Parts: sequence; structure tokens; C-alpha cells
Amino acid sequence: MIPAPLQNILDRLSVAWHERALVLKAISFAFVGVINTAIDFSIFWTAATYLQWPLIPSNVLAWLVAVSFSYAMNSFTTFGPESGHMLRWRDYGTFIASGVAGMVASTATLFALSFVLPVIGAKLISILVSFVVNFSLSHFVVFRARPPRADGQ
Repeated sequence: MIPAPLQNILDRLSVAWHERALVLKAISFAFVGVINTAIDFSIFWTAATYLQWPLIPSNVLAWLVAVSFSYAMNSFTTFGPESGHMLRWRDYGTFIASGVAGMVASTATLFALSFVLPVIGAKLISILVSFVVNFSLSHFVVFRARPPRADGQ
């Protein structure tokens, strides 16, 4: 038997796939991600190469700046209907909290691959890993459609 929360996610994934909403959101998320990646990579590369910071602090700083941009853009575009095209501190906090999983996955990937690949290659692969984790959590957790509350809010 599948636990109810997991079954709920699987049911929503099935509906989204059949309606193609998931594919369109992934494309939009990817467009925001291209800009986000440029921000992330630029800050990381500047900190790690020119400022000679260690890899992990460089990556965390780059992530903090990029995730803030990503929240704002995705609130207005990819998940605009779900967010009401509004920025909210609570949603930002949830986005940050869920983004930690992407940052941890990205940093772990970067660190592990830096032993076998040039840092630039490890960073690019870590960005891809982060995309998969972040989109999944954004779509199914942070910006999921919520039923209207009884008090109308």
C-alpha cells in the first residue's frame, strides 16, 4: 500500500502529465532556470576563481542569490496562477526551505564530481541535478494548487 501523501503526488503527476501542464511548466521553469543558471554560475565562478573562496561557500552564496531570483520569476511566470502572481514572505520561506534540497543535491554532486572531473564540468552537472530536484519540489509542494479556504482567502 502506498502512503497517502505519496499517492497524492502520484495522482497529481498523472493528471498533470495527461493535461501536458507539467511539460509546459517544466519548459517555463527551464527558461527561468537558464537565467538563474547564469546568475548562479557567475557568482560561483567569481567567488571560487577570483576571490579564491572554497567550493562549498562559493556554491552556497551563488545558490542564495539565484534562488531568490528564481522564486520571484517563477511566482510571476511558471507558477503565476498558483501564486496569484504575488510575492509572499511565507511562500518565499517555503520556496527557500524546499530549495535547500536542491542546494544540498547540487553541492554534494559538485563536491563528489570535483574529484573526477574539472570543476567546471562538475558544476554544470550539479546544476542539472539541482534543476530536477527544484522543479519537482516547486511543482508538487511549493506552488501546488490549493483548494479555496472556507474564509475566502
